Amino acid sequence: MKINNKFLMAAGMIAASVSSLSIQAQNTTSGYFLDNYTYRYQMNPAFGNETNFVSFPGLGNLNLAMRGSMHLTDIFHVVDGKTVLFTNPEVSASFLNNVPKVGRIGFDLKENILSGGWKAWGGYNTVSINARAFGVINVPRTFLELMKEGLSNRTYSISDMSASASAWAEIALNHSREIPMIPGLRVGAAVKFELGMANVQANFREADLALGTDAWTARTNADIYMNLGKTRFATEINNENRPYVSGIDDISGIGVNGFGMAFDLGATYKWNDFDFSLAINDLGWISYSNTAMASTNGTKEFTTDAYTFEITDSDGGGQDVIDRMTDDLGRLYQLEDMGNTGTRNVAMGATLNVGVNYTLPMYRRLHFGILSSSRFQKYYTWTEVRVSANVNPVDCFSADVNVAFGTYGAAFGWLLNFYHKGFNIFLGMDNTLGKLARQGIPLNSNASVNLGINFPF
Repeated sequence: MKINNKFLMAAGMIAASVSSLSIQAQNTTSGYFLDNYTYRYQMNPAFGNETNFVSFPGLGNLNLAMRGSMHLTDIFHVVDGKTVLFTNPEVSASFLNNVPKVGRIGFDLKENILSGGWKAWGGYNTVSINARAFGVINVPRTFLELMKEGLSNRTYSISDMSASASAWAEIALNHSREIPMIPGLRVGAAVKFELGMANVQANFREADLALGTDAWTARTNADIYMNLGKTRFATEINNENRPYVSGIDDISGIGVNGFGMAFDLGATYKWNDFDFSLAINDLGWISYSNTAMASTNGTKEFTTDAYTFEITDSDGGGQDVIDRMTDDLGRLYQLEDMGNTGTRNVAMGATLNVGVNYTLPMYRRLHFGILSSSRFQKYYTWTEVRVSANVNPVDCFSADVNVAFGTYGAAFGWLLNFYHKGFNIFLGMDNTLGKLARQGIPLNSNASVNLGINFPF
């Protein structure tokens, strides 16, 4: 049986339905400077805790996040009390004026399966088992214009469309210690063993259309890499009697099909009332086997009249419209099935954290921090600066409020941390939830939740 979601949206739908070859997922940065926040070491391996701890299985540190420069309100609209796609004839095309040139929607998941930390060997040590997932899609405004307005002009150009999704597990070992020869300096490192479960990356670099006398001349350049067990592409026959990729066959054989390693490196330095910190995380890769590839083999030119890009009332809505759109785009790109191309090395995508923390001399339980975070990830690179106020008024409670500015705009974050020997619980958000759809999805595409239960001893 063939899966109905066609090749162009395969990776994108993975990303959007839960909201690469690069990977990302991370802890909440709201807790970077917070006293007694158990998982600071996952943002900078030089950080250590004051006590030993063990996590609550599955809920020690759960991070869920959506990020986007394009919002779900650009895709879904309300007409007469019903939620419809932007292609609905009752939706005005004026919404396109607010869509960025290349919009992005993505999600992150990091779930701590089990963690523990203890003091030994001259420093602090942790072991963590985590499940991680990531998905993102970059959508050019010209693509939305084509889907909304149909083929009403003589030329079209779509570029910089891409999508990526990954799921993997990791086992991480961390050690940090002070350096007696340099007072105030503390260093740390983590080694991670990565188990790749799934990875899809689609790069649609170019699609130029020009209307001729009675047909369209198309110029396309695209490729897809897919590591989903034994899953392979499905094909159809074009009007020149040649097969092209139209979707994927049944998803099968999903399991561990990639192995890799990554490293976290960090340092902190205390000088008077200032604490400086620097860390780079996820330096590494996953090597996947059984890579299914589809490609135009460089730039391809052909002539066809097989698509119209026109959504009508007869198409219905929801999945019917998506199927129509992806059918047309499948015929547009005409990718060839390249078969199993073997092993593929996937870079993790590193995160750089640079921070400075200032403790108020007249009330040392209050301190202020500035953290710069940058993810280096090819098509999906982002950066953020977060300014925070952190307070620890009593030994059993600490809290943080912060504001951030960066690639995805402005955000307000917070974190509450209740800590006592024997029990610790925390809850926070890097991007505070705004208006939600009835399905509970944040309409501005920027939201996050971080929560955890742990047992210090």
